[in-house]
Amino acid sequence: MQNVDRDLIGALESMPSFELKAEDLPAIRAGLLATLASPQMDDGVQQTQRHVPGPNGAPDVRVFIYRPASQRSALPVLLHLHGGGHIMGSPLISEALNRSFAARIGCVVVSVQYRLSPENPFPASLEDAYAALRWIFVNAGELHIDPSRIAVGGESAGGGLAASLAQMALDKREVPLMFQLLTYPMLDNRSGILGDRGSNAGRFVWTAESNRFAWDAYLSGSSIDEDRPYAVPARRVNLAGLPPTFIGVGAIDLFAQEDIEYAARLLQSDVPTELHVYPGAYHGFDLASGWGAESLIEHRFSALRRAFQM
Repeated sequence: MQNVDRDLIGALESMPSFELKAEDLPAIRAGLLATLASPQMDDGVQQTQRHVPGPNGAPDVRVFIYRPASQRSALPVLLHLHGGGHIMGSPLISEALNRSFAARIGCVVVSVQYRLSPENPFPASLEDAYAALRWIFVNAGELHIDPSRIAVGGESAGGGLAASLAQMALDKREVPLMFQLLTYPMLDNRSGILGDRGSNAGRFVWTAESNRFAWDAYLSGSSIDEDRPYAVPARRVNLAGLPPTFIGVGAIDLFAQEDIEYAARLLQSDVPTELHVYPGAYHGFDLASGWGAESLIEHRFSALRRAFQM
């Protein structure tokens, strides 16, 4: 447990373990949902579900909508994308987080149940996310949403997907985004393959082996080229014009170096960027307790509140 924050050591025993094999995915998916799904809470937040039109030739996209029940005026919205390495998870594993965003900030949260790999590799999940984003914008009046205050965000693979979505939205110029909230985002398929990420990076929870399995499933063994510009967000050359960004990551997360590098490149491209690196923190540490977890939680609330000018 060298270099692990002492407040986070105990939580490691209850963290999910990901030894990934294709034949084990159904059981792993069920186990993650059972571990992380939250019960309904009496917090003044109304949850509804909708099926919105999917991409051409694809199924409709299921979304979970969280709204402060007492507010009827047009509110800012966070389009949320759950974690799970592109291969598992659902909005239900982020239920507590999204309800807290709605309750504490006074915004709407729309969480997308995008298609998973390897059954539906890239670009299926990104196309689902963009369909949900465009639906929000087009139907802002009906949804009582302020179309000038739309943010995207997510954790882990969801954070990487949010980064890709922001890139796509910038290029398409159909939906203006004001912010991206990226929590230990999964940005670069080369992590765990190339370069030294530190002796403890990726040792806990999400390992280099897990990362390689997940990226292979997501990319379906194909190469990255100009025909797949949003597959790996860290590969984008020009980051100018992207919305202001928050990035938070643990110092011993496998993704620490790629997230730091992406933040540096955003800053070099004149994108307002807030970066937090939490000492002794591993992947998913905000699910634990202690100073580091509480800091990330509060930093996210603060960043989103400032972005929305709440």
